[in-house]
Amino acid sequence: MPYALSILLRLVSTYRSRHISESLPLFQARCTLFSTSVNALQHTSDEDGEKRIDFDHLFKSCNRLHLAKLLHALVVVAGKARSIFFSAKLVNVYAYLGDVSFSRRTFDQIPNKDVYTWNSMVSAYVRTGHFREAVDCFYQFFLTSGLRPDFYTFAPVLKACKNPLEGMRIHCLVLKLGFEWDVFVTASLVHMYTRFRALGNARKLFDDMPVRDMGSWNAMISGYCQNSNAAEALDVLNEMRSEGVLMDPVTIVSILPICAQLDDILNGMSIHLYSIKRGLEYDLFVSNALINMYAKFGVLANAQKVFDNMVVRDVVSWNSIIAAYEQNDDPNRALALFYNMQLTGISPDYLTMVSLSSIVAQLGDSWNGKSVHGFVMRRGWILKDVISGNSVVDMYSKLGDMSSALAVFEALPVKDVVSWNTLITGYTQNGLASEAIEVFDMMQKEIAPNQATWVSILPAYSNIGALLQGMRVHGLLVKSSLYLDIFVGTCLIDMYGKCGKLDDAMSLFYEVPKMTSVPWNAIISCHGIHGHAEKALKLFREMRGERVKPDHVTFVSLLSACSHSGLVEEGQWCFNVMREEYGIEPILKHYGCMVDMFGRAGHLEKAYNFIKDMPVKPDASVWGALLGACRIHGNIDLGAFASERLFEVDSENVGYYVLMSNIYANIGKWEGVDKVRTLARDMGLRKTPGWSSIEANNKVDVFYTGNQSHPKCEEIYKELRNLNAKMKSLGYIPDYSFVLQDVEEDEKEHILMSHSERLAIAFGIISTPPKTPIRIFKNLRVCGDCHNATKYISRITEREIIVRDSNRFHHFKDGVCSCGDYW
Repeated sequence: MPYALSILLRLVSTYRSRHISESLPLFQARCTLFSTSVNALQHTSDEDGEKRIDFDHLFKSCNRLHLAKLLHALVVVAGKARSIFFSAKLVNVYAYLGDVSFSRRTFDQIPNKDVYTWNSMVSAYVRTGHFREAVDCFYQFFLTSGLRPDFYTFAPVLKACKNPLEGMRIHCLVLKLGFEWDVFVTASLVHMYTRFRALGNARKLFDDMPVRDMGSWNAMISGYCQNSNAAEALDVLNEMRSEGVLMDPVTIVSILPICAQLDDILNGMSIHLYSIKRGLEYDLFVSNALINMYAKFGVLANAQKVFDNMVVRDVVSWNSIIAAYEQNDDPNRALALFYNMQLTGISPDYLTMVSLSSIVAQLGDSWNGKSVHGFVMRRGWILKDVISGNSVVDMYSKLGDMSSALAVFEALPVKDVVSWNTLITGYTQNGLASEAIEVFDMMQKEIAPNQATWVSILPAYSNIGALLQGMRVHGLLVKSSLYLDIFVGTCLIDMYGKCGKLDDAMSLFYEVPKMTSVPWNAIISCHGIHGHAEKALKLFREMRGERVKPDHVTFVSLLSACSHSGLVEEGQWCFNVMREEYGIEPILKHYGCMVDMFGRAGHLEKAYNFIKDMPVKPDASVWGALLGACRIHGNIDLGAFASERLFEVDSENVGYYVLMSNIYANIGKWEGVDKVRTLARDMGLRKTPGWSSIEANNKVDVFYTGNQSHPKCEEIYKELRNLNAKMKSLGYIPDYSFVLQDVEEDEKEHILMSHSERLAIAFGIISTPPKTPIRIFKNLRVCGDCHNATKYISRITEREIIVRDSNRFHHFKDGVCSCGDYW
């Protein structure tokens, strides 16, 4: 240290300016810190024995901004500040350390700038994300310096272009200056055009290149990959390999995601094999890309093997393997890997927290959810990075805690379109459709919706039957041609189908692309809930004829359709086809549909035996299906057994207590009703209130059972009394078994008349023109007496009444229901 200080003092002594002498205390105060950082001031000897400073080593050792400023001061006192070489190095050092303002001030002090210096300043702006300043600096260089740019000039400035017009201007300058045949410059132009999706321009440049280096091939391949042009990317790769050019790590990292996109695991595995043969499998980036590819295919054993064989792992490696298990529904293994990551000393970053938020949500772990939220808050990531905030909003939404999700959303300093979409999706998936629509209306005042927004909001309109609002959205999508997008189009199909407009759903189905199972699943499901199982099966056969591969969801929709229509043999055929022809192992949803199908058809013993033969442990959905069948067919003994199993696996679902209570009530066992209700009450459970909604006069009205607060309450009940009298004259007899209270008969009749679906129907009759259809949406299963009464009402009013309950659609017309009284 004394020697370093003496060097500084001796250099300073040659300068007699007052300014430098006044700065000596600052140098003396910081010299210790500087010396420690660079392991003592480096020096070499001149021929005459004088020692000189090793600036090259000092520049390499600068890893902090304050050290760079000290080095800058040393350059000044050493008399090297006017050297273009040293000044350009300082420009680069400041840029690498993130302070472009010091880069510019240093640059401005250089009296005779050369091309290298200008290139350094442009690169400094690009490196720090100041793209507008980079382009301005380039034009200042080109127009005022009197110097001619070289081929190093164009790569950074092309990266800084904010739009294709700006890039084309630079391209014109490239042509004017004769750099169009430079491989490095042309590869940069290819990158620029692919970034702006001008793939035709990029490909023409690429094809016209007389010589292509590795960077050129990678630029074209990655350009196609980033624009989801999978087939073209593979074509370029095949052309490259036919010319004898070997893939490098960049090529592999670019092409592996395309293999996943094309569902081409064989090509992905062949590239993995190539990596092993070329010794590239230990490359950090290649290994990370292989983990991500295998995760997309769900081949977690291969992903884990790649991870285990890695010599060096960074935070991206850990994030990749954790996300692999998280995205493939194995949250416990993902959580264990997160703990192992911490043991290795690698600190999680915000992307780790994104996966951890999803893991916690999958596990339903509200306690650890708050821990994740606290961790993100302590790191300040919610304030700095919108992705972290969005993941926490999503986590709380999936945990069903929408009040916390809203609080985090409102606290976000910057809300992007994903933030709004996440909140809308959360409300929709938690059955809060009205709140989702309210948030969507607010969003439109703040930010433009994107494709994901429509996918989020359309199910909300479906859930409450807001057909007119959904149709308005359809009109907006037609203007932007987004309705032909496979995901948006599928949501529109689902919306029309669930709002009772099955013909419109079919018309739209024939317009959207049908290369994947997504739109097929939607239209099959729509026919199933309308009770058209034969049509659903016909569509499935058409799907097979088109060689579209069905998935788990396809068979859930088919089995559900067969269940609602009593097609037991057809349902068993679908179950066998799923396993034997497509190799799809049934999950609990499939087993639940089979039990429901047998049970509804009255084959209770067969349903119970099916449960006993299941290779997996039955969950609440399976036992719930059996209990529901016992309610339909009045089997109290098997119902009691099923309810005991239900309470073991899901003791907090009030719906199952209600089902068992209804079974007792239907046969007049009121002591059993009281016992079950007391048990539910002691656990703090409350029955979900039944409601029905109707869209009339551009407004959605919601009615609860016994509702007395509606502005047209008196008119509604008057209409119901009139209808009741007319129905009785036609032979209607109230079915008091659906009144689950032990009260007098006149009170029971009033309770039946006050059910939410009847209030909604009466409101529809007095609020809409005669003989127009009425569409009702109910959150619970329609009761048997209301089902019977609605048949009479459709006959009396000469209206079609469409009721969608929690299970399916009922189309009432001329005194007949489309379900054939089988639901």
